[in-house]
Amino acid sequence: MAMTQPGSGRFAPSTTGPAHPGTLLAALLCWLDARSCGARVVVRLEDLDPDRCTPAHACALVADLAWLGLEWDAVSHQSAQTARHHAALDRLAAAGRLYPSTLSRAQLQAIGHRAPDGGWAYDNRERDVPLPQGGWRTCDQALRARLDDGVLCVRDESGLDLSQDPAAQMGDPVVRRRDGAVAYQLAVVVDDAADGITRVVRGRDISTSTATQRALQDLLGVSAPVYRHHLLLLEPRGGKLAKLHGSVGADQLRRHYQAPRLCAFLARCAGLIDDSVDGCAPADLLPGFAWSRVRAEDVVVQWTGERLIAQEPR
Repeated sequence: MAMTQPGSGRFAPSTTGPAHPGTLLAALLCWLDARSCGARVVVRLEDLDPDRCTPAHACALVADLAWLGLEWDAVSHQSAQTARHHAALDRLAAAGRLYPSTLSRAQLQAIGHRAPDGGWAYDNRERDVPLPQGGWRTCDQALRARLDDGVLCVRDESGLDLSQDPAAQMGDPVVRRRDGAVAYQLAVVVDDAADGITRVVRGRDISTSTATQRALQDLLGVSAPVYRHHLLLLEPRGGKLAKLHGSVGADQLRRHYQAPRLCAFLARCAGLIDDSVDGCAPADLLPGFAWSRVRAEDVVVQWTGERLIAQEPR
């Protein structure tokens, strides 16, 4: 009898800056999810943005994850997968799904249609614009993929309802930027399929992208992984902890914390341990790990300059 494969998970951080507490919590939960069910788990460094991603950030991020005590079955760079990304664009073009788009961010904002993720939705006004005679490779504009219209009924593993009409509510996604970089929505779908990813564990802030990614999976004829979205660490002002907002970086955290103390702080935020535990390693959290023990509510985190303080969101 053939053995059932336990599957594969992945942690896919962008390399646009140093890891911060939210990055490390997401990595820890992804790792615990995979290791608790005997699955492979890999790091995929999302380094496609030529303006913001640097090799130094990538190296530092991998080192910070190792310092925390997380080990992986493989580490890959998304930028090394150009051939398979372009092959996906070829398939979309052959199916008549690609078209050029010239709208700027200011023009999208002028349309005035808010998307579920809080950004500005595209109204698909250029769907009938043909590709250049030489094909998408000769196009010096952004490229969008024409999605099927209609509601996709999607729920993640926790029961979170992610149903959406992505074409109408988000707009056809950009799949290749004007500077030639393959866009996130396409790259993540292609890479998850090529890497055999069966489980995607990520923060709730990315949940609104799930329907668009499912729509692209349908266009490309690839299987969808199981999705699970978890709590976020928030700034005192209410926004998500993020590199963009100058959240405290792992380099500074490592000057004030030993790895077991920081791991315990993250585990307390997630509800996996109580205040009596001052230090632990990721492996210490594996016995008995279950998503039913992970808190659903977001946590506000404040950096005092010397330590992190967690509190209930207001």
